[in-house]
Amino acid sequence: MLTGAVKTEDGIYPTSYENLFLIPADRGLFKFSDFLSSSGTGAFILKLRFKAVADLFDYVLIDVQPSRSQLCLTSVGASDYVLIPVEANVKGMNSLIDTLDFLNEQANLIAFTGKVLGIIPFRDRWVGNTQTLEGRQNIEAMKEFAGDIPILPSIRESEKFKSAIRQGKLLSDLGQKDLQYPFEEIIKVLA
Repeated sequence: MLTGAVKTEDGIYPTSYENLFLIPADRGLFKFSDFLSSSGTGAFILKLRFKAVADLFDYVLIDVQPSRSQLCLTSVGASDYVLIPVEANVKGMNSLIDTLDFLNEQANLIAFTGKVLGIIPFRDRWVGNTQTLEGRQNIEAMKEFAGDIPILPSIRESEKFKSAIRQGKLLSDLGQKDLQYPFEEIIKVLA
């Protein structure tokens, strides 16, 4: 779909949830990186592919790993908005600093003209109803580095997420409304 070999609409698959569709990736995505590198117009190509189905969707979410790969550069360049998920630990903090530097570099080159909607701390460790000191300190540090970028409610580390995914249910369906709250806040930011 990304190289144009298949029409965009033919690469979109329904899920069991109303109004949620996926464009799955496979190992062929690595070939697309080579295609993007040789074309020199990656962000334009990605925008063009999604323009073909723009009337069908309110949002297109692109999930890429935080790196300086051609795929990440293309996705950032094609995006109007960015959400940055960050592990609530030291490794995550280092990744956040790198990501913010990367986005600033791209903005200075006018390769990213979008807006960062927020930072989403995840794998935030809690013991019972108490956040661990490490999680609390790292989220405070995120606030310091983020400047004006909002820090959204953290996503707790919990086996309940895996259980919900395996069962194809929402967390609230499993009696875990408190764990679902951060996702509801993300939806509000997108709206």
